[in-house]
Amino acid sequence: MMQNKLLKIIEEAERGRIMTVEEMTDLFATADGKVVQELFQAADRVRHSAVGDEIHLRALVEFSNYCRNNCCYCGIRLDNRQVERYRMEPDEVVEALASAHRMDIGTAVLQSGDDLWYDTDKIIRIIRGIKESYGMAVTLSIGERSYEDYQAFKAAGADRFLIRHETSDPELYAELHPGMTLEHRLLCLRRLKELGYQTGSGNMVGLPGQTCLSLARDVELIRDMGLEMAGIGPFIPAEGTPLADAECGTLNLVLREVAMLRLSSPLLMIPATTAVATIDPQGRQQALRCGANILMPNFTPMRYRESYRLYPGKACINESSEQCIGCMSRMISSIGRTVGRGPGHSLMQNDECGLRNDYRTNCKQDG
Repeated sequence: MMQNKLLKIIEEAERGRIMTVEEMTDLFATADGKVVQELFQAADRVRHSAVGDEIHLRALVEFSNYCRNNCCYCGIRLDNRQVERYRMEPDEVVEALASAHRMDIGTAVLQSGDDLWYDTDKIIRIIRGIKESYGMAVTLSIGERSYEDYQAFKAAGADRFLIRHETSDPELYAELHPGMTLEHRLLCLRRLKELGYQTGSGNMVGLPGQTCLSLARDVELIRDMGLEMAGIGPFIPAEGTPLADAECGTLNLVLREVAMLRLSSPLLMIPATTAVATIDPQGRQQALRCGANILMPNFTPMRYRESYRLYPGKACINESSEQCIGCMSRMISSIGRTVGRGPGHSLMQNDECGLRNDYRTNCKQDG
């Protein structure tokens, strides 16, 4: 009886009905393999119909591992004295993307800890340098800033901003983020949306104290805020943190969330994250078959990569950018997909109904 109920939920979600939090909670909790496989397959079909078979590449540069925060799960937290800290100069960040531009990658993703050494002028210098040198789309992932900073970065040419909420449970958020609140994190997301950024969030799966209900609410939050991007990865315990001895999150639950996000927000840009490859060598391929459509090759200079240790054992950390691109290209071909060209902007901002025209037509014909 329960199997039939869950299969019907998946069928209706594929046809466009919005799943309730209770239904998604049941899908996270079920141990029924047939249901889980149908969830994955339905999400892959929606991905194909809504955003196509292109996988867009984003050139990642992790330009600073300084952070003012003490998030309990993060390897570069302020109080972790085991970390060898580094900062890249603005011109060095721009130069790191030269090879990505030569490889025809259309987007730069600039990621750091919450490091206020990079004041407004320094970040603007980086954005303008990338725009003037390469014409790439620019995604920032640099944490909580003032409205005026976000406004200035947008005026300088930044296209996207990623700021993960990590958990939609306010109490768990406060427990894991000393001195921070979920309310303020969501305020930052709303400000970014207001300013016209393509805005992304996301969460970890498998955090101590997390429930299937809170995971369902993560999906609901991303859907209801109308976000364009969502990064989902497993919790991986890191040395020098209060959660160093906790259990790692599982790939299966990550894939369930990726699939539910695709069903809930068909046009969402969803990366197959490095973290899933860290816990399973086939993790990225599996995520791409469950609804993901983005890969992020690492263009951080090799001398810094080992120090950007959010979690241990990071996949592909010793591969050159060229090797990484070659591996990803083979991965993409092996699952029958193609490499996307250009910046790979979200379709959501150009589609008032939240669905690409051919997908909306298919849903209509299907009833």
